[in-house]
Amino acid sequence: MDDKQFLDEYFERYREVLFDPAIYPSLVRMRDEVLKMRERGGKLIFAGNGGSAAIASHCSVDFTKQGGVRSIDFNEADLITCFANDYGYEHWVEKALEYHASPEDVAVLISSSGKSANIVNAAKKAKQMGLFVVTLSGFERENPLSAEGDLHLWVDSRAYNVIENTHQIWLLSVCDMVIGKAEYGVE
Repeated sequence: MDDKQFLDEYFERYREVLFDPAIYPSLVRMRDEVLKMRERGGKLIFAGNGGSAAIASHCSVDFTKQGGVRSIDFNEADLITCFANDYGYEHWVEKALEYHASPEDVAVLISSSGKSANIVNAAKKAKQMGLFVVTLSGFERENPLSAEGDLHLWVDSRAYNVIENTHQIWLLSVCDMVIGKAEYGVE
């Protein structure tokens, strides 16, 4: 396979998932839930592992700075290592939610596979606490995380980079819908 063919096939994967209008109602619903959350004084709480944690950090900052939506993420090394040490890695995110979340908040929980125990447990805890829960995954449509979200955004791919990049684009498109425009300068 030559480079052009590789890139044509690679970017076709993105076209298939990014330009599918079937996702639009879910993105609009997430925007609406974020706006309702902001009106009631809540905050967005993002969490993920690895690349999904990086997405969580990026989106948290953009929703806060650009979108005017109070947002946090759980990516502080001391928080992760303390809670993982004390409660076990599979429970650290749910414990962080216990300390930082309120019922008026929205939890955005990201796992490419949808099988990360710490993220699935966090989704269950967030629902128990009365939060609106947005989950994002890929790989298999029916995965443990997909069953826990009030709103689930699923990428039909088995490629981590395609899944993670799509998650970030979807989340930032919601941020831009909150802002009300796609093009804006630094303010």
